[in-house]
Amino acid sequence: MFKFKSELREVEVAGIRIGGPPGKNPTVLAGTIFYHGHKIVKDPEKGVFDEQKAEELINLQEELSDKTGNPCMVDVMASSPEAMVRYLDFVAEHTEKPILIDGTTAPVRIAGLEHAAEVGLLDRLIYNSLSPGFSQAEVAKIQEKGLKCAILLALNIRDFTTAGRIKAVKELLTVAEQHGVEKPLIDTCVMDIPSLGMACKALLQLKDELGLPVGCSPHNAIDTWRGLKTKMGKEAKRPCMASAAVMAVAVGADFVLYGPIGAAKYIFPAVAMVDAAQAFVLREEGIAVGREHPLFKIA
Repeated sequence: MFKFKSELREVEVAGIRIGGPPGKNPTVLAGTIFYHGHKIVKDPEKGVFDEQKAEELINLQEELSDKTGNPCMVDVMASSPEAMVRYLDFVAEHTEKPILIDGTTAPVRIAGLEHAAEVGLLDRLIYNSLSPGFSQAEVAKIQEKGLKCAILLALNIRDFTTAGRIKAVKELLTVAEQHGVEKPLIDTCVMDIPSLGMACKALLQLKDELGLPVGCSPHNAIDTWRGLKTKMGKEAKRPCMASAAVMAVAVGADFVLYGPIGAAKYIFPAVAMVDAAQAFVLREEGIAVGREHPLFKIA
């Protein structure tokens, strides 16, 4: 169904494979926890939170991952170094899946990276993310600690087009590789509804040109849609979030940062359905998928 001129690369993080021909490896889904406004967080600066509810959310995502065959990751958001360390320790204790360090500032992300190195978490850590405005301290610390996997954000503030995204990624890729990143993941940068379309186009073009694993955060399009609730009603949000996610998957996304981890219950089934449909096309083309693929698990 898809033809690419570049050899499609797969990377592995904590036993999870990301990349390859669309449909072959199930789409990897990452839910965010401890985000701004998350009701389970009691003190975002100190990292105090409702541990029981946090564990329930992590378990919910893993249960849906087991049911659908879509691998999962946990995106840990923090607004202070202290909070990042507390959050990382908790998440690492309650899951063996890959963990994304997603701090609001470079010092927060660096604190997470340093702590992960100290406690032996680097093999399942993903830096989220390096953007064109990265600090030298970030890339230096990535190299110093030997982190191999990072998300590269295709943000081009001077050129929001698909071409601008591709240019930003190529420049970031050079820097990342120079600092030891061997497993780059490309986030094509969704900010609103118009950018969702351009990000999806960039998914295809970057996969074609570079062959690297690609994905995005389609929920951003829904979060910034001001007229959604007022014009469509509050019930419209969930189907729109699921639709945005499957739009990215349908055009080749290898991973999706789907937003609040509690959304797992309606994101996983929607994405698994598309993965299963694409996998059957691959079978027609002579490419087999494993028995743990959504094609065999969701029936």
